[in-house]
Amino acid sequence: MAASTKAQRSKRPIQAVAEAVHVLLLLLLFLSSSAAALTTDGLALLALKSAVTDDPTGALAAWLDSDASPCAWTGVTCRRGRVADLALPNRALSGYIPSELSFLSALQSLALPGNRLSGPVPAALSAVGGLAELDLSRNNLSGPIPPELGQLSSLARLDLSSNLLYGPLPPAIASLPRLSGVLNLSCNLLSGPVPPAYGGIPAAVSLDLRQNNLSGEIPQVGSLLSQGPTAFAGNPGLCGFPLKNPCPAPKQDHRIPQPNPILNLNSSDATPRPIAAEGRKKPVGTVPIIAGVVLVVVASILVLQWHFRRRRVAMEGKAPKNEKGSSPGGFGPAGLAGEERRDGHGSEVYAAVDEGFVLELEELLRASAYVVGKSRSGIVYKVVVGRGGSAVAVRRLSEAEDGDAFGGSGGDEWRRQRAFESEAIAIGRAKHPNVVRLLAYYYAPDERLLVYDYIPNGTLHDALHGGPRNPTPPAVPWTARLAILQGAARGLAYLHEFSPRKHAHGSITSSKILLDDDLQPHISGFGLSCLVSSGAEQRLANPASKKQAAGPGTDGYLAPEVPGGEATQRGDVYAFGVVALEVVTGRVAEADLEAWVRGAFRKERPLSEVVDPALLHEVHAKREVLAVFHVALGCTEADPELRPRMRAVAESLDRVVGAATR
Repeated sequence: MAASTKAQRSKRPIQAVAEAVHVLLLLLLFLSSSAAALTTDGLALLALKSAVTDDPTGALAAWLDSDASPCAWTGVTCRRGRVADLALPNRALSGYIPSELSFLSALQSLALPGNRLSGPVPAALSAVGGLAELDLSRNNLSGPIPPELGQLSSLARLDLSSNLLYGPLPPAIASLPRLSGVLNLSCNLLSGPVPPAYGGIPAAVSLDLRQNNLSGEIPQVGSLLSQGPTAFAGNPGLCGFPLKNPCPAPKQDHRIPQPNPILNLNSSDATPRPIAAEGRKKPVGTVPIIAGVVLVVVASILVLQWHFRRRRVAMEGKAPKNEKGSSPGGFGPAGLAGEERRDGHGSEVYAAVDEGFVLELEELLRASAYVVGKSRSGIVYKVVVGRGGSAVAVRRLSEAEDGDAFGGSGGDEWRRQRAFESEAIAIGRAKHPNVVRLLAYYYAPDERLLVYDYIPNGTLHDALHGGPRNPTPPAVPWTARLAILQGAARGLAYLHEFSPRKHAHGSITSSKILLDDDLQPHISGFGLSCLVSSGAEQRLANPASKKQAAGPGTDGYLAPEVPGGEATQRGDVYAFGVVALEVVTGRVAEADLEAWVRGAFRKERPLSEVVDPALLHEVHAKREVLAVFHVALGCTEADPELRPRMRAVAESLDRVVGAATR
């Protein structure tokens, strides 16, 4: 009996092991049969689910291995049965990014911003040849940026900002052939110099290298020359243009002996030849390049000197005449300081309308200039005075605008000049925090320039819809949008009332509202319609010309009673209302935007169908959004007499902002 009991006990562990193996085999069989139902794309996504250690919002809870296809999973978009887009923004996911995502061979967009993912950026992602967008911003990713990402031949947008990435900038990224949107590597721990290869990045790409540990001189090559200082801000070790931090002069290497002429006394050549310098062979290509640069600089200086000398010679024999009531370089009743030069055939005037503006004409003409905008009114340049100096904006009026203005080509030149000066002085008197300030103007028979403060952060239109430098800008929060509308309304109300002439802007659009680094609005383009209309009655009699002067793409802002684009204050109110609708809906201001919004409210559609989707998460702002809709629809009434004055509009928005801050 005892023997049999002992035998049974010895069999129990063996039986338990056999049962466990049996259960394990059944489990493996079940899992293999379930996974076999999934596509390869589904298995790759399950690898991501396995790599996620915390999913507080349950975004991946519905990702089941028993599904036949992943196309219905949260964040997944399929085309022709293949996973094309994977977007899981702001889900607070913790874990890492598995290299198995490289098996998604049809993937075109991978967007995982605003999570807590850590670990490196998988170099295996370079195998996804069709990937056009990679957004891993605002995570905790670390390690160097894989140079293999430069093999993504279809990549147009790369955003790795706000992570913990370190190491150098990989030059291979700059050679991405399809890069056309954003290259954002800001807010990381990247170090080392900016590779010269980054000058080959297309100028239309929005390059952002802010808040890193980059050092050295910014290469003065290619598209890097057209970048603003914002692209490099927050890197204390960087120097050179466009930053205001000049590079230190190169130090003499104490190990290199200085030339000693005494050692060359026995030479037949009377010119001292430093032996140490002969021992150091410079690269063959360096000398021709330096010589070429020097020749270009010298030639440019000679051309400029010849140009100014020719102007001075042309003016000789005529004493300079100053503005009425002004002394040379001083300020008179007209409120301008400057110098006027005349001869028998024409005259030129360069005058400052702002007391603090002391830039000479020669400095302005010699400064570096970069095109930042073009319109029917002319070309706008960013002009940087001196290396690392301050910037101003210069609008060069086009021939279409100024050629016929002030009396036409056959009119008297003196009358044309006086009309131009009168309007420029009137524009210069407009001084308000939300109006771009005119600093100076220049008039010559064949050239007309307006010099303004430079506003660095682009236009409201680009901030809402994207532009050449940033096709997919970050969403502007509601508080910033409301403050922009409030400031723009105040600026426009000031323009309507600061002068007894009751000025009108005439071409208010979201592109005419410039934003500074703090997203404060500044109305630009004021007075351009006056420059067109002053003394140009014949030209303004043509409605097509008036509409052309308003600029392309402005039909959605034109009030119905002024189809030709006449500058009226009621028309400005209508245009501002359209801008407000544009800000709240996030839609481009096309001709039917106002009618579309009115129709949506008439049909009592949900607010979520009308408001910008980027604002839907700001549920606290619903009352303020409705209030702004009410103000905007009041501004866009078809009957101009029913529209409020801009002062009333500004006061209404002040009340909305006041209620929001309480």
